[in-house]
Amino acid sequence: MSQKDSVCSRSYFMVVMVFVHVYILNVMALLLYVYYTSGGAQGQGAHSPPDSGALPAAGGQSASPPQGQLLLPPSSSSSLPPPPPDPAPKLQDDAVLGRLHRLEGIKVGHMQKVDLEPNKVHYVKTLSLKPLLFEIANFLSEEECKLVIHLAKLKGLQESQIMPSDLQQEAIDEMDISKEEIFNLLDYNQDGQLQMKEVLTHTRFGDGVWITPENIRDIYTGLKADPDGNGLLSLEEFKQLNTNAFQTYLRQRGVQKTELVRNSKHTWLYQGEGAHQILRTLRHRVIRLTQLPPEIVEHSEPLQVVKYDQGGHYHAHHDSGPIYAETSCFHTKLVANGSTPFETSCRYVTVLFYLNTVSGGGETAFPVADNRTYDELSLIQNDMDLRDTRRNCNRANLLVKPVQGTALFWYNYLSDGEGWVGEQDEYSLHGGCVVARGTKWIANNWINIDPDVQRQIQFQQAISKYTNEEAPAEWAVDNIYQDLHVEL
Repeated sequence: MSQKDSVCSRSYFMVVMVFVHVYILNVMALLLYVYYTSGGAQGQGAHSPPDSGALPAAGGQSASPPQGQLLLPPSSSSSLPPPPPDPAPKLQDDAVLGRLHRLEGIKVGHMQKVDLEPNKVHYVKTLSLKPLLFEIANFLSEEECKLVIHLAKLKGLQESQIMPSDLQQEAIDEMDISKEEIFNLLDYNQDGQLQMKEVLTHTRFGDGVWITPENIRDIYTGLKADPDGNGLLSLEEFKQLNTNAFQTYLRQRGVQKTELVRNSKHTWLYQGEGAHQILRTLRHRVIRLTQLPPEIVEHSEPLQVVKYDQGGHYHAHHDSGPIYAETSCFHTKLVANGSTPFETSCRYVTVLFYLNTVSGGGETAFPVADNRTYDELSLIQNDMDLRDTRRNCNRANLLVKPVQGTALFWYNYLSDGEGWVGEQDEYSLHGGCVVARGTKWIANNWINIDPDVQRQIQFQQAISKYTNEEAPAEWAVDNIYQDLHVEL
């Protein structure tokens, strides 16, 4: 097969898979709807030390960053040290921008000293090599944590999980693809039958409703979709399923928060020039930790603050998506002057901060950290779905406990071998375990970098023009990232 044919084939495959993800959820939902309305029934992991921190998740309902600076009473911040001076917004040339600093993990448990602020010693501890994941104790002080929470409350939080849109059904109706083609794509091992794990593997890319093995069994039983009861769907059985009524199903049955992919509230806090000194100090500290170009960090997403109440969770996911020739980054799409069928948030780095110590639960699970191999289907074994953080957090390879002031830092992409962004690191799969007692507050910074160096340079030039000549920095950041905060 020629390279051109390979690229075209991969492009077609990605288009089809996006449809398939939505299609399967619509099929499952329809079956549940009909069944319910007709009277039917509805390796042990390594744990980090007690002083470690953990991670929340990305995405959620689109939320515009703050429109004005939030002010605290003078007594709240008068005892805090002044933030360091702003780094000069100097645009680096191609030769310099083309190589990104990347911390070395060395080995799990390795400790390295870092200089983050005057007269204070911090150590970076390696938690895993796949993904390259680090922990920094006491990254924030107790007072800083409390002030970030206070700022988030003043801004106002909103529900992170959104309900499905009618646009999804419209997209399905416009797609021209046969059920045979869909069946063949789902039939991972090409044995002519759909196993439960093959169906479940694709349901996590849908609209936010988490499908379990029990759901699928109820569906099959209620509609007699699996007459022989072997838990498998043949092509003929699959053809009998319809693609409509997902919205009707949700309205009739309703969805509990525990059934969503994510159960939390969040908001966004602007960190650029003119922001509260705590937010500016935190951003400077992240620049020193990652040692990435200041202008890239400064022009990345605002700070996301997330609150998980008791029962809150986030099933395992990736913070950013894979990059193909047919994929563009949200943050650079406006300056790239090109059109691609797929977009993703290119979050090269995640830095997560624990703002409080959780009374019970709320750990961050990395299900496949330092596994020898990664395979989507292997995440589901019989009725055990390793991505399910409400049930199987204790089976993750790595669990990190939430401790106030601790930060986690990891790379969502590998290196391309030349110092720039490479392929997605699939081992960065992670999720938030159920908060059993109390409340969990976290915040995270995502550093956005386009794998295409030239597109990133164009973006840096464009945003520098906004912030230096045409508009206030906060306005520019708000508008550039207002559509970026999406579920992945």
